[in-house]
Amino acid sequence: MSHEPSPDDRAIPVRAVVLDGIVLGLAFGLLGVGMTLVYGLGGVLNLAYGQIVVLGAIVVMVVMEDGVATFLAAVLGVVAAAGVAVLLDLTLMRPVYRQQGEERTLLGLLLTLGAAFVIGGLLTWRYPAGALYINVSGDPVSIIGVPMAVGSLWASVIALAVAAVLLLFFGLTTFGRGVRSIIQDETGARLVGINPSFVRTVIFALSGALAGVVAITQSMSGPLTVNAGFELTTFALIVTVVGGLGSVAGAFLAGVLLGVVNSLSAHYIGQYITTIILLGAAALTILIRPRGLLGR
Repeated sequence: MSHEPSPDDRAIPVRAVVLDGIVLGLAFGLLGVGMTLVYGLGGVLNLAYGQIVVLGAIVVMVVMEDGVATFLAAVLGVVAAAGVAVLLDLTLMRPVYRQQGEERTLLGLLLTLGAAFVIGGLLTWRYPAGALYINVSGDPVSIIGVPMAVGSLWASVIALAVAAVLLLFFGLTTFGRGVRSIIQDETGARLVGINPSFVRTVIFALSGALAGVVAITQSMSGPLTVNAGFELTTFALIVTVVGGLGSVAGAFLAGVLLGVVNSLSAHYIGQYITTIILLGAAALTILIRPRGLLGR
């Protein structure tokens, strides 16, 4: 629901709003990476991605309610999200990959949208008031003179660590270079012995794991509700378009930029207008630089 910022809200220093935007933007970046890798490998936009994030969050919530330690519950949530992503790849995506060009893209959109409604509907039916909030205790930490909640700080550290690991993985490892080769030229990758089907399954698992990580980091800053799926998917799509399809670095750069824009706009204008601004940024990117900020 949209709201207008109050005078007290406007009194908050700009640097505090920017810091909040960076924290949010790092989560946006993870969302964008999870979606852009799947699209880069298979030409499919996973419209169920936000629901996979929510599913991971609900798994963590349920397990924590059963008395499991937070760290172990978080691991189980990441594994559950990765497992659902692999299940989608091994079932719904198989007929999609047999298609080519626009037929593949359209069928992928329809099937993943259907999966989004099914997953979201089941979660809402079973946990109508479900929400995950991981309360990280501790005194606020001063960053450039702004008190930052410990939960937000840990969420940023986790996102940055994951970003570093991903960049090293795709830049230095043999498997990571194999993934990049498929994105650039699937036929050529086949000729040198790379199995695109296996690589796609692994990347779907990685995408799901990233969704689980997003669920954890988002819930450290505020409650992640069962109804947040489609909003998260929208943010992932915007980041993917602005950052550049297939670009991990581009997704993180776009995520941070859009996160800051989101926070500044929401703080000074209102959340409803903010969504329009983010969509406008995506449309402008398509017009000026169709490949995105770092797309090639």
